[in-house]
Amino acid sequence: MTSSTDPLVSTEWLAAHLGDPKVKVIDASFKMPGVLPLPVDDYLAAHIPGAVFFDVDAVSDHSVPLPHMYPDADQFARDIAALGISSDDTVVVYDAGGWVASPRAWWMFLSYGHANVKVLDGGLKKWKAEGRATETGKSSPKPGTFSATLDKSYIRSKAQVVANLDSRKEQLIDARAANRFEGSVPEPRAGIRSGHIPASRNLPYNVLFDAATGTMKPLEELRQAFTGTGLDLDKPIVTTCGSGVSAAVLTLALYRLGVRGSALYDGSWSEWGQPDGPPVATGPA
Repeated sequence: MTSSTDPLVSTEWLAAHLGDPKVKVIDASFKMPGVLPLPVDDYLAAHIPGAVFFDVDAVSDHSVPLPHMYPDADQFARDIAALGISSDDTVVVYDAGGWVASPRAWWMFLSYGHANVKVLDGGLKKWKAEGRATETGKSSPKPGTFSATLDKSYIRSKAQVVANLDSRKEQLIDARAANRFEGSVPEPRAGIRSGHIPASRNLPYNVLFDAATGTMKPLEELRQAFTGTGLDLDKPIVTTCGSGVSAAVLTLALYRLGVRGSALYDGSWSEWGQPDGPPVATGPA
């Protein structure tokens, strides 16, 4: 662990703490709809010993048609307790190594009041590259005791982002690839318009980590990536993406830079880009 305030832990740290009954490991790997094999099948084939699978689509609000929206606090508490996690546990989240989803799970834990949560730097990719042990099959943990209270300041609704079009009190930064942000390619979700939220900036999430090792880039490189978009790190920031998952990679990087008080637009482009949605901009930021 770099420091108590750094949300990342190293593979070395996790390997040394795997036997600690108060350290719980979750695999939060995620893929776009239609991409096979499914993340849960990857998990069953190989995961860090003792890890449970965190399904971002299951731990969500099933009463709305939008993908993996935040559930209410009671559901989050039930779902997390069912994974064998209690409120006094240290939670370490990882994904396959592409940084898509472990930051989303990390941000959810923080949002519901669980501060003792970390992200494994490099994820399963680095873990395997170092020759560390994995196991197969499903984990069946004893249910934990978990309580949750949602702090709504961690997320933004469509209404809040619409209001911000006029007030411009918060800066928006979009984690999608540049061609999706600019609207030059169709969106992967059927029926969704192409483009971006007016006045938002673009920083594709994958530029924040080293593709070869899977580890997040040094702090100064993260800082340059954000400031290079015109973002002011001293002013309020809202992250957004396709469906509120990869945006949390930006949120995590900002947190590492000492930025506090940023928020995630939960509905992101899957909500904003609906045919009857708010205004859309196209082209470069």
